[in-house]
Amino acid sequence: MQPLVATGSRSSLLTLRLRRMQTRTLGSGGLTVSAVGLGCMGMSQSYGPAGNRRGLGALLRGAVDLGVTFFDTAEVYGPYTNENLVGNALSRLRDRLVIATKFGFKLEPSATPPFLTLDSRPETIRRVADDCLKRLRIDVIDLFYQHRVDPNVPIEDVAGAVGNLISAGKVRHFRLSEASAATVRRAHRVQPVTAVQSEYSLWWRQPETDLLPTLEELGIGFVPYSPLGKGFLTGTIDQHTVFDRSDLRNQIPRFAPSARQTNAAIVSLLRDIAREHDATPGQIALAWLLAQKPWIVPIPGTRKRERLVENIGAASIQLTPMTVEALGSAAAEISIDGARYPDEMERLSGL
Repeated sequence: MQPLVATGSRSSLLTLRLRRMQTRTLGSGGLTVSAVGLGCMGMSQSYGPAGNRRGLGALLRGAVDLGVTFFDTAEVYGPYTNENLVGNALSRLRDRLVIATKFGFKLEPSATPPFLTLDSRPETIRRVADDCLKRLRIDVIDLFYQHRVDPNVPIEDVAGAVGNLISAGKVRHFRLSEASAATVRRAHRVQPVTAVQSEYSLWWRQPETDLLPTLEELGIGFVPYSPLGKGFLTGTIDQHTVFDRSDLRNQIPRFAPSARQTNAAIVSLLRDIAREHDATPGQIALAWLLAQKPWIVPIPGTRKRERLVENIGAASIQLTPMTVEALGSAAAEISIDGARYPDEMERLSGL
């Protein structure tokens, strides 16, 4: 097993942690997945040029060997190439895995970027499901998300369309992404929602206000994306970091150099606690999320094996309730500089 880079004496501790991969249940339907999943988007887009397909395929299969059973992709990642990557790498291991993908955008090559036109019409949902099955090389989609809420299509119609796919045996579970608590309730009345995916981390805590209490009431799981703040909470990014021209973070206000300098305060907080637990800042950020609720399953993404191993190791870090509370309270006192998305991207959120 390849140890974490620059961990020194921590490698043996990390190996022990990896032997104990835990599982969690998403939703009242009993869907069991690894406590930490793998978000696959960054393998194909948003964080610089797409990675080498052969190496990424090996990384995906290596994640399974390390105990990961939950993989998250979407038709728009690439577009299309990410589903093909996941399908090529994992289709032979399909019976051991839970694979999530998404619908909800009209892919127009002439648009900039090419996938930002919302489209959740029932006929689109049906077509996307069939196309996703082919690209993923599977016969049923475990979790089918509405990627973003479409204000032009009633959520009841969306839920009904996915319900029909479930009845047809093409989909197992219905999920929503970046949806408000009110929208989740409306959808859940038509077709039970197994889980909701939204951004959630120590530097973006909006879901705590209305969404998480609603999910707990309804018995719905929660899947935080960007649980490491798009890499910032790992402590590997500072005001001097230069991103590739194609990197999405060049457009995000809280990644402006001056904002990064201000936001380093939250990384310092994580480093202090990490030293006490012989861990990394990123592991503490993930462990804090896992400690919030037993039905929360974060999906950090990476292209590097050493980061994959590090992220998985977070599942076995036990923070005391006092530490969890202290970390959350201290982080809440830090004023994060900059919005989480540019305005045109934030407008797509259904929150």
